[in-house]
Amino acid sequence: MSQADIETLRAVYEAVSRGDWDAALRDARPDFELRTPDQNPIAGTYRGRDAIRGFFAELWAAFEEVAVQPGQFLELDDRILVSLVMELRPSDSGAKVQMQITHLWTMRDGQPVRCEVFRRREEALEAAGLNE
Repeated sequence: MSQADIETLRAVYEAVSRGDWDAALRDARPDFELRTPDQNPIAGTYRGRDAIRGFFAELWAAFEEVAVQPGQFLELDDRILVSLVMELRPSDSGAKVQMQITHLWTMRDGQPVRCEVFRRREEALEAAGLNE
């Protein structure tokens, strides 16, 4: 991993917060894979930019605002673990909801290859073969 990989992921999160999916997926490989937790209402593994755009369009359809705020980036060989806070405001409400989740990214040659989403940091660390 390199600092450049972390900067690539920072740019992805900034683009996601702006709703700019072209920019968010620009550096991802065409066969990029997103794996969501089983508890997600539309859980599954999504492959390719179009499938990922469709997933987020469906998932976030009920929200007027979505912001993604990454915290710590932890380098783990060919992967990067990112703890983040998602802030969501439903379309029919002024109240905001915050969720803490963890992403485990696999990078190759400076490009995102896979992002696994976990509800708890401990689950992501376990998937990476580590314990906290």
